[in-house]
Amino acid sequence: MKKVILSFSLFISLAAWAQKSDYPIQATPFTQVKLTDAFWLPRLQTNAAVTIPASFARCESTGRVNNFVMAAKHTGKFCTHFPFDDTDIYKTIEGASYSMSIFPDAKLDHYIDSLINLIGAAQEPDGYLYTARTIDPAHPHPWAGMQRWVQERNMSHELYNAGHLYEAAVAHYMATGKKTLLNIALKNADLVCSVFGPGKLRVAPGHEIVEMGLVKLYRVTGKPEYLSTAKFFVEARGSYKGYDSTSKDPFKNGSYWQDDKPVDEQTEAEGHAVRAGYLYSAVADVAALTGDKQLLAAVDSIWNNLVSKKLYVQGGAGAIPSGERYGDDYELPNTTAYNETCAAIANVFWNERMFELHGDSKYIDVLEKILYNGLISGIGLDGKSFFYTNAMQIQNGFSHPSMEPERSGWFDCSCCPTNLTRLLPSIPGYVYAQKDNNIYVNLFMNSTSSLKVGGKNVSIIQQNNYPWDGDLRFTINPTSTQNFAMLVRIPGWARNEELPSDLYAFKQKSDKKVSILINGKPLDYTMENGYAVLSRTWKKGDVIEVQLPMEVKRVIANDKVAYDKGKVALQRGPLMYCAEWVDNGGKASNIIMPDDAQFTTAYKPDLLNGVMILESKVPAVQVDDNGENISTKEQTFVAIPYYGWANRGKGEMQLWFPEKVQSVQLLTTNKAH
Repeated sequence: MKKVILSFSLFISLAAWAQKSDYPIQATPFTQVKLTDAFWLPRLQTNAAVTIPASFARCESTGRVNNFVMAAKHTGKFCTHFPFDDTDIYKTIEGASYSMSIFPDAKLDHYIDSLINLIGAAQEPDGYLYTARTIDPAHPHPWAGMQRWVQERNMSHELYNAGHLYEAAVAHYMATGKKTLLNIALKNADLVCSVFGPGKLRVAPGHEIVEMGLVKLYRVTGKPEYLSTAKFFVEARGSYKGYDSTSKDPFKNGSYWQDDKPVDEQTEAEGHAVRAGYLYSAVADVAALTGDKQLLAAVDSIWNNLVSKKLYVQGGAGAIPSGERYGDDYELPNTTAYNETCAAIANVFWNERMFELHGDSKYIDVLEKILYNGLISGIGLDGKSFFYTNAMQIQNGFSHPSMEPERSGWFDCSCCPTNLTRLLPSIPGYVYAQKDNNIYVNLFMNSTSSLKVGGKNVSIIQQNNYPWDGDLRFTINPTSTQNFAMLVRIPGWARNEELPSDLYAFKQKSDKKVSILINGKPLDYTMENGYAVLSRTWKKGDVIEVQLPMEVKRVIANDKVAYDKGKVALQRGPLMYCAEWVDNGGKASNIIMPDDAQFTTAYKPDLLNGVMILESKVPAVQVDDNGENISTKEQTFVAIPYYGWANRGKGEMQLWFPEKVQSVQLLTTNKAH
């Protein structure tokens, strides 16, 4: 672990040297937050013990590794489906590097070194690295075109591959101090900077992420060309002349690629939801590092559009299966909801950056919603089964073909499983952030953390049973008596705000208040941007206690979301709940949720690795045996956290529940589905 500490120190010192402008708030590196949390630590352990090894094994068995072997020899035939399959290895190396920072693993370290040797051998002398062409340049992948970069705006993913290479290289360098993968990435980045830029080739990358990767290389090296090229790629959008601006087809007008107009003129989240999330993250990076106020205004507008008109109640994004994209405002159907796991990951990156720009808790409120619901729903509790899409409901007999009723071990396009390997071990890095002498407490996880305030060490111990319980305890241990401010996030859901917009709301307002005690004494505190500001002279052993009211709340959608009219969803703390067939008499689509339903909660340690369930008595629609008579019958209702569905087999699932029967629709089962 010594190498980790050294490399992080180098990373931070280079960043301080390289930038005059940066995010006003800086996240505390995840290596400084040691989790002991009963909810998150087992997930990180499963990622290390199961998900990462399974991902590498599947990269081997599917030919992804062999593509690099053949590229090094310039012989053979590209043996996987997509030209971006290289990135599954890059992303898993990134995740494994982060994971080794928490769980040192000499065998894994050696294996990654062997992969890096293959990657380096596959790189062409000028730095180009793209196995789909290098294996057989005369017969490249059909998406790639006969010459380098000619299909980049569309489908080649050459720069997308580069971006994930850069992210992996920085993670590996930070975790190990080794420059082997970093040198490969820098050689490639130098080529990219020599090809693209003012007076050179002008292309808006077809699938964004190279911009984020270049910014990370800039932070490590201080080389200004990396930042200027990232900014160039952002500003290249909207310059292609081949679109039909009058068309409403996102593939013809450029909006699928976020390329229909310059970024600083964009106001809506649009197009492919993963590409969009990576672009908006990069726009935040470039705005922070260059002080570009027009880009900042644009990314603010786009975020407001997402949160007020295009976000699912479980934090998912990208409603439309065609193009894996955002739809129109309030277009949030349940029966065809897409909600790609990678889009949730991209939106975690984006919301963290928005917080670091503005210091407002609303961004962490959205991040928390995504993290606890629509993101971890994408990975099974076994650590090796996944959802590419995250459904809002599954009903037997007429589920849409795009919806996945059960998890898969791998996909031909396996971007989501490998993306999860890199997101999960980085989660401790979202817990704290700092600005001057202010410490932001953003997420609630049992942990011991080491921070510096005014050059002095401060240890913070979190103790809680979150998300099942709202009682939070923080023990503050400065090395010597010291004055600073603890800014503790009071979640929107604890302040009667379901989301920082009017897209969703709690049907009834709670009169329960958040209480805060310091050293056992109640405190009158001030609120600032969603944070309780606790400013005082702290001494070793001071204890903050926060009590968040944990109630079962009914959520309703804005009337403009036609798909959710007359329905309610259930939330407790940060968690959305759903009903599965296995707990509710074999069905979930027949449940009615009247206003007078009362809920009890019970923690079930043996269910789904330990969950708090909701129980009630509610009416359910019943059809008699001959199929001619319909009635309602009271039955026991059980709801589980949404993230846990589809871990017990295949069957119905429902998240939004009708409050009463308004009509009955007769449907004929289509066996083809």
